[in-house]
Amino acid sequence: MDGIHDLGGMQGFGEISVEADEPIFHEPWQATAFALMFASQVVVRSHNVDEYRHSIERMNPAHYLQADYYERVLTGTASLLVEKGHLSAEDLAARAGGAFPLSRPVASSPMADLPPQPEPRFDVGDRVRVLTIKPAGHVRAPQFCRGHEGTVLHRAPKFGFPDAAAHGGPRRKEHTYHVEFASRDLWPGEGGAKDSVVVDLWDSYLEAVKK
Repeated sequence: MDGIHDLGGMQGFGEISVEADEPIFHEPWQATAFALMFASQVVVRSHNVDEYRHSIERMNPAHYLQADYYERVLTGTASLLVEKGHLSAEDLAARAGGAFPLSRPVASSPMADLPPQPEPRFDVGDRVRVLTIKPAGHVRAPQFCRGHEGTVLHRAPKFGFPDAAAHGGPRRKEHTYHVEFASRDLWPGEGGAKDSVVVDLWDSYLEAVKK
């Protein structure tokens, strides 16, 4: 989905503060949140990793920007446990001592209904264009490269198509490609003439560029 989480190529967020010798967890609750996320996916099998990623994308934008990493982990996991019927929003609020900020409801994804691409359509050296899509649901094609042309550098083995898996669809796999884009094509006037960006993209996101 298009949302505040897709920050690739955006500016104006200030410098990144790097903490020397930063611990994995600053507070005990962060370790608990991470354990809950892991257990709900691996032990309980409440949801898959793509549904989890989408649950974080669905956070209220203001909440997403204000939350730290583990608060996003907790919000996404708790939202899915409520949506999957493992606990109620009322029980969650009672345990939290007040209303718990759950993620927004799941939106439909037209990408999830695309016919699968069981065979690779592109090879190394092919020129391809990323589809100009604006799905409300989960998508792993960054906004900054949509509509732009690039060159296939490598074709990877088949991998699960996240747009379908994030919406409870059948697990299906298709090839992914490492596609190289000239930086100045993506952001005119920025970077050097030889600068480029390589993006991993699923077959369904691409179309051939006519020669």
